[in-house]
Amino acid sequence: MTGRRGLGTLPRDEPARDTETFRLRALPGPRTGDGGPGRAPGGRSLSRSGSRSGSRSGTRSGTRSGTRSGTRFGARSDSRSRSRERRRRRNRRRTAGLVVLALAAVALVAVLIDRPWQNGDPSVTAGAGPGTGDDNAEAPVAPAPPPATPSAAPASPTPSPPAGDRPPSASDVPASGPGTFTVARAGVTESGKGEPYRVEVEDGIGVDPDRAAEDIAAILADPRGWSHGGERTFRQVTDKSAGLVVKIGTAATTDRLCGAYGLKTRGEVNCRGGEQVMVNLKRWQLGSPQFDGPVAEYRALIINHEVGHWLGRGHETCPGKGRPAPAMMQQIDGLKGCVANAWPYDAKGRYLGGPKVP
Repeated sequence: MTGRRGLGTLPRDEPARDTETFRLRALPGPRTGDGGPGRAPGGRSLSRSGSRSGSRSGTRSGTRSGTRSGTRFGARSDSRSRSRERRRRRNRRRTAGLVVLALAAVALVAVLIDRPWQNGDPSVTAGAGPGTGDDNAEAPVAPAPPPATPSAAPASPTPSPPAGDRPPSASDVPASGPGTFTVARAGVTESGKGEPYRVEVEDGIGVDPDRAAEDIAAILADPRGWSHGGERTFRQVTDKSAGLVVKIGTAATTDRLCGAYGLKTRGEVNCRGGEQVMVNLKRWQLGSPQFDGPVAEYRALIINHEVGHWLGRGHETCPGKGRPAPAMMQQIDGLKGCVANAWPYDAKGRYLGGPKVP
C-alpha cells in the first residue's frame, strides 16, 4: 500500500475528535424521552398526534357532554312547558268556574228580590226597580221574608168609605195595628188565566178586606192601567200561588214589613219588596197633599205605581209643564209642573211616560 493518506481516512494511531459527528450527536437543549423536544417516542411529532388525539377526545367528550346536557336541557324545557300548560288550563278552568258562580249568584238574587212580568210593555224599557224617593224608598236589599200566615177568620172592621166620599180625618187613622192580616175573598177566581194576586188587610184598622179587594180589582182591570185593554190580566186568589200580594197596613206595620227588605218608609209612604206591595193606611185613607184629585184616584196611583215597580219599571219624571204626570213619577214629592195623573195610559191607549230617573 502506498503511504498516501486517503481523503476522509485517519491513521490508526492518531484518533482525532470527530467534531462534526459530535455536533450531530450532541444537540443543544434537553432531551424529551427518546425523540427529543417536541417529539414523541419513535420520532413522531407531538403536535400532530396531540392534535389528532385532542380532537378525537375533545370531539367525543364534547359530543357526549353536549348530547347529555342537550338532552337534560330539552327534558327540563319540555317539563316546564307542560307545567305552564297545566297551569294555564287550571287558571282557565278556575276563571270559568268563578264566572259561572257569579252569574248564578246574580240570577239567584234577581229571582229572590223581584219577579217582574215577563212580557213587559214594549213602549217602556223596564227599569232596575224603584229609585230613591219618598213613595218607594230604595230598591230591596234582601230576599222577601216568609209571608205571614193569614188569620183564619176575618175581623169585623169598619168598612172604608165609598170611593169619592170625603175621607176620614187623620185622627181616624190608627198609627199601629196588631200585625195580623185577613185575606180578602170577594172576587176570588179559583182557576183561569191571569197573573194570580192576593189582597190582605191588617186587622182592626177600619178597612174592609173585601171592599178593598174590589177597589184593587177595578184598578188592575181598568184599560188605563197595566192591563192596557186586555194585554195583561190579573186573577185574585187566596192561596200561596199568588205571585203578587197587596197588603194594606198601618204606618208602623208598613215600616216593619218594608224594613225587612232594607227599605225606610218613615211612617209616611208605601213600598214594594219582592212579591209584596205594602200600602200605608195613611196614604190609602187620606191620599197625598201633593195629589190634586179624589182619594179614589190616589188609590189608583198607589196601586199602579207599586205594581209598575213589581213589573220591573223604574221611576220617571215630568215630561213637560202641563202634561200628565207619569204613574211611575214620585208625585208625592211634587208634580214639577205636570198635572196629577193616576194612570199609566190615557183613554186612547197611549203611554203617559216621562224621562227615566237615574
